[in-house]
Amino acid sequence: MDVTYRQFRESVADMVDEIPEVFMTDLQGVHALREAKREEGYQDVWRMGEYLDPGPDDLLGGNDGLGRHVALYWGSFRRIAENDPDFDWEEEIWETLTHELQHHVESLAGDGRLIDQDLLDARAFAEADAEDEAGRDEAEAAEDEGETVGGDEDVADTDGWRDDEARRGGEDRHGGVAGLLRRLFGRG
Repeated sequence: MDVTYRQFRESVADMVDEIPEVFMTDLQGVHALREAKREEGYQDVWRMGEYLDPGPDDLLGGNDGLGRHVALYWGSFRRIAENDPDFDWEEEIWETLTHELQHHVESLAGDGRLIDQDLLDARAFAEADAEDEAGRDEAEAAEDEGETVGGDEDVADTDGWRDDEARRGGEDRHGGVAGLLRRLFGRG
């Protein structure tokens, strides 16, 4: 199912309306942007959303007028959905929105656990990507020599893991603020 940019914006707005005001404190906006945003250092990994926090007032001369924002990238969702027949737009929007709101709430509390977890997940993803690349190189070399390395199901599992991990950030999002919102509103 293809979701238009207009439908995406409407879904994001409807979901934001469901969020209790306490989780939106000091958040200047949630933006549904048209663009696709590549994850730095990768060709086929797309950033679905991000929390934009200018940091403390005294950082780099202050943050007058910038404020705290959440951005969701429709183009990235589309890129991922193109290659995933089971892509659930509503679920993915909710997952991304609540993940970014968790960053916001933790930022207000001076808590960096989700950032730390995201960094660990990114490292694990990079390691798995490197192993996957090495495995493909080995399989290509073996194929050139007429050998077989592993079965097709091994490649499918690895590729499925990569796609899923790229989309979800490699973590179980049922804890923290995202888990609370899921439990409150029955999504997930």
